[in-house]
Formats: sequence, structure tokens, C-alpha cells
Amino acid sequence: MADIVYLRMHKKVNISHKKQLYLEDIAHVSSNISYKKKLELTPIYRITEKDNNILIIDSFLIVDHLISIFSDIEVQLLGSEQTIIHIQKRKKQTNLWIVAFVWLLLFVGTAMTIMNFHYDVSMQQVQQKIHLLLTGRENEFPLWIQIPYSLGLGVGTLLFFNHWFNKRFNEEPSPLEIEIFNYQQDINQYITYMENDLNDPRNLS
Repeated sequence: MADIVYLRMHKKVNISHKKQLYLEDIAHVSSNISYKKKLELTPIYRITEKDNNILIIDSFLIVDHLISIFSDIEVQLLGSEQTIIHIQKRKKQTNLWIVAFVWLLLFVGTAMTIMNFHYDVSMQQVQQKIHLLLTGRENEFPLWIQIPYSLGLGVGTLLFFNHWFNKRFNEEPSPLEIEIFNYQQDINQYITYMENDLNDPRNLS
């Protein structure tokens, strides 16, 4: 009777250099066989220069490879069917001038967006009208409304994005994080199909 081995492929693996990949690098292994560690240290793929920065390892190839080595096991897959390998190149030191330029560009762009929005909706006239309704007097610059409103705009933005630098206010993801997550899921789905050699039309015949 064949021993059952359960595999759960990692969805994504980041490595910083080219190396030999073993089974334990790309999948969780669960089994009661005595040679489980030997199974985990089974060589799967050696990364070379031709792999560039993205590599897809399909579970079908893994199962076929393991069965050819360990003939007395039965492999059952759980979860994802592919692992995306991201080969990260050595990061260059951050250029402070570039960071400052990007920060200034974003700051000015955000400020212009907010000011143009308030101009389009006639925010100053609205605040003047509110001041007139509450006090019965006209005031071109009702600062007691404008200052708290400006502070509230900043605080509301922080609460919306749920971040203050690297600090989170609570465990609830922000709308931006959800959009980034959905975008990353779409990218991963595209990559797992387009970069998988098994999906090459030349291999389907």
C-alpha cells in the first residue's frame, strides 16, 4: 500500500539569489513516512540566468518528479496548483534626492487635487453660508469653520488609509490595501497562466 503524502504549494516565494530549489522551499509537506525529511530535501529546480525574475513551478511536474523518485508514495495536492517564484535582484541603495523629488511631486499633486475639488464645489461659499446661518453675520474667511475642517480632512485621510507611516490603527485593511490585494491577485493569475510552460500551445498537442 502506497504511503500518502500531502502537498500544499506556496502561492508565492521570494528569493534574493539564484540557487537550488528543494521541495520544502516551494511546498508544505505532511506525511507520517520515516523519510519525510529526505522528501523535503528533494531537489526540484536549479535557477539559472535564463529564468530572469519570474518562474512558475506547476504541481503536476512536482508530482511526476516525486513519483519517479519515490515509487511507493501517493501524492495528494491541497490548495494552490502553482508556485510563483520571484527572483529579486540585489537592491540598490535608496537615492534621497529621488525620494525627496517623488515626495514633493505627490505632495504638490495631492494639494492641487484637493484645492481644485474645493473650488469646483464652491467650498468657501458653502462655509461662508454656514457661518451666516449660524451667526447671522457675513464673514469672508470663517476661520472657526475652515481650520477644524482642514484638520478633520487630514485626520480623516489618515483614518481612511489606516496608517501612520508603518503603524496601523487597527487590524481592518484599508480600501487601498484591498485594491492592491485584488490587483496582485489578478497579476498572479495572469502570470500563473502565461508563464506556465504547461499552458504553451506547443505543449498541448
